This record gives sequence, C-alpha cells and structure tokens, in this order.
Amino acid sequence: MEWETVIGLEVHVQLATASKLFSGTSTRFGAEPNTQANVFDLALPGTLPVLNGKAVEMAVKFGLAVGAQINRKSVFDRKNYFYPDLPKGYQTSQLDHPTVGKGTLTITMEDGSTRTIGITRAHMEEDAGKSLHEEFPTDTGIDLNRAGTPLLEIVSEPELRNAKEAVAYLKKLHSLIVYLGISDGDMSQGSMRCDANVSVRPKGESKFGTRAEIKNINSFRFVEKAINIEVARQIDILEDGGKIVQETRLYDAVKNETRSMRSKEVANDYRYFPEPDLLPVVIDEAFIARIKATLPELPDIKSQRFQSQYGLSPYDANVLAADLHVAAYFEEVAAGCGDAKLSANWVMGDLQAYLNKAEIDISKSPIASTALANLVSRIVDNTISSKIAKAVFEAMLNGEGSADEIIAAKGLKQVTDTGAIEKVVDAVIAANPKQVEQYRAGGEKVFAFFVGQVMKESRGKANPVQVNEILLDKLTAK
Repeated sequence: MEWETVIGLEVHVQLATASKLFSGTSTRFGAEPNTQANVFDLALPGTLPVLNGKAVEMAVKFGLAVGAQINRKSVFDRKNYFYPDLPKGYQTSQLDHPTVGKGTLTITMEDGSTRTIGITRAHMEEDAGKSLHEEFPTDTGIDLNRAGTPLLEIVSEPELRNAKEAVAYLKKLHSLIVYLGISDGDMSQGSMRCDANVSVRPKGESKFGTRAEIKNINSFRFVEKAINIEVARQIDILEDGGKIVQETRLYDAVKNETRSMRSKEVANDYRYFPEPDLLPVVIDEAFIARIKATLPELPDIKSQRFQSQYGLSPYDANVLAADLHVAAYFEEVAAGCGDAKLSANWVMGDLQAYLNKAEIDISKSPIASTALANLVSRIVDNTISSKIAKAVFEAMLNGEGSADEIIAAKGLKQVTDTGAIEKVVDAVIAANPKQVEQYRAGGEKVFAFFVGQVMKESRGKANPVQVNEILLDKLTAK
C-alpha cells in the first residue's frame, strides 16, 4: 500500500522582549537558576498580571508579515495542568480568540518548486519553567527562570506532506522572525522550538489518520530525522495490522527513535476558561497601521530585489536573502568590489563553507565584509586570479593580514604583461612538439595540457584569460 504523510507544526517562538509576558522580570538567558522568577511569575496570592504591550506589538507584526487576520479583540485563558515546572498550576494562553488568525507562508523547495502552507493561528502564551535531569542522577531539578517568558505559538494547517517540506517551512519561519526582529531564533537556547503532529493515511484517502505529537524538537536536522523515523514507525504498525495510539512522543537523538511520553491530551482535559485577572486585548486600526509602518523588507521581497538589482539567479537570491545577516554581508561585499555575482559566489561558496565547518554564524566571521570585498576587488582588477585568491583567502583566515598585504608579502601579483606570458607560452610549445601535433590534428583536449603547463611554469601567476588567448593564437598559427 502507498501511504501519504500528513504533518502539522506547532512552533513556539520566544519573543525578544526585555521582560516577561505578565511581569517586569528579566528574560535574559543564562542567569543562575531561579534568580529570574518573582512573585508575579509564581502567581502568589495578592499578585495580578499586567500584559506586556511590546509582546502584543510583536505578535501583530508577525501576523501582518504572513498576511494574517489580526483579531481586533483577543482573550487570554487559563490552561490548567499540573507539572513541577509550572508554578501556577496553569498556563496563561489563548484558545478561541487568539491575537493572530489565519495566514499563509510560501516555502521554496530544493528543486525551486514552491508551496503555500496555511497558518491556522498564532497566539500568545507564557512559557513554563525547565526541568533539569542531567545534573541530578536520582532527582529532577526545577529552574523557573523561563516561567512567564512570552511565547508566540504559530500553528500550521496539516498541509505539509514530508519531512523536507517541514524543514523548509521551519527555515522560512525562522528567517521571518529574525527579519522582523521579534526573536533571535536561537534554537540552542530554546528561542524557537517545534512540536510536530505526524500521521499517515492510505494515498488517496481524505480522512486524517491518528496522529502522534513529537514534542520540543530543537534543530532543523532533528526535525527531519524525527518525522522520518515516526512515519516509518506508524507505517510499520499499520502494515502489521495494528492501530496508532494518539499520544505525545519524545525524539531521542542519540538512539534516533521516538518514544512515548504520555497519552495525548485534548482541549477538554485542560479545563480552559477565560483568565479572570486579565481584560480582553482590544486592538484598533491606528495600532495596526503603526506596526505595519515598521515592517522591514522581508526575505521574499529582498530576493526579488537581489534578482533585479544585482542580476542574480533566483536560487542565489533566495539563498542570500534567507538569512538577514548573510544578506547584509553580501550587499556590503558587492558594494565594495562592484561585482555582485562574484561576491555572491564567494559569500555562498568559500566563506559559507568555512563558517559551516567552524559552526559559527556570519556575524562572527573572522573576515569582515570590507576585507572580503578587498579580496574580490583584486580578482576584478586582475591583480590575482581566482585560483590565487583562494590561497589568499586561506591566509586571511589564518590571520596573516589583509588581501593586499598577503599578495605583496608572498609575491602573488598576477602576470598580465603580454610579452612575459608569450615567452612562457613559446617555451612550453617548443618543449612539447608531440602535443602540438596532436592538437593541430584535431585533438582539442590537449589544449588543457598546454594551459596547465603555462600556469605551472608561471607558478600560477599568469593571467588565465591571456594565457588562453595567446595559446590559441600560437597553436593555430600556420
């Protein structure tokens, strides 16, 4: 039997506010455990929550960016459950009346195809604390620093059909929240976490299968692995005649498996009711207009501009525009050297390869955009060849100085003197009469041999374009 996968994602984005959703406590990451949870975060008797207006602005900004309905009136609810890291015994969230309603997000796949995925809603809620297991062999530690941290939970429609689409959706969402400035999107710090609802059904079937929810996946790579392993698990069960149980599962990256955590709750289990200590949030047109005026150039628009302004291919433009910091770096290099295509190649190629290997962000690149622009400029003005530029780039990474300093110190300046190149070409031709005969008899592949010999004799310094032109003239001369 052929199976179809159905995936819906719930993404929790930590909003980049300085304080928590209902108190003035700091949201700074990395503080000592339980030093950033005050009486309001714990809902001690006599305390009342006060809504953080900045969080509302950020939620609306996201809604506008995905073309969503902004609800003029939204209501906070109490979601009741008991867990050690939930100090109130309930979570303040939004159920039937969220701040952001239906919207869409268009994703681009590796083959260039696009799909538009529906967003069901995006609602504000407070985070719980964190349970710590690694430091306590027989016990569980509780850190309440995160308790009350503002989250925006973005819920997709169940329209994703494989793990790669899910990753593409997540990456697009990550790009968007960073562009908007509503979150740093740092998954290693929990600023963006994903719950994946996964089910399978016979191909052609319209009814959804029973789903399992995989909780708190914190990297793009693990999202893809977790979904694929869960799909395989469900298909194996169904093909053996079994049934899928609706439950919450955890992905174990070490064992590359999902395992059951608890049976899946439904809304009734949480006994939702309107939060009695908070008034409804009423948003007027002036508020929305003010937020709309602050929207930056978003990734899709930036990609289109890169194509029209710099003549980049759709693929190159999309790759560069996907990351706010990469896009800014590229534009600085292009402005500094005057060759956008060459700049794009270096940013996406040699530089990105180094950053990936070193596992660092472009904002921490050891080569500044101005320094890379200087290197690319030396290729543009024929001071060095592209091949020599790679050696200069490595030296720059090793801290040996600027491109100009390295070129001068190592004597790497390209030979562009036609007379000097002709002498080398003449010598190579004279030393290889058999290859000359082969070429003139129609063996055009031998031409590469001559180019290699000339470059070897010139220690890579001869201008490749001039070498090709001079060789062609001399080898075809009668």
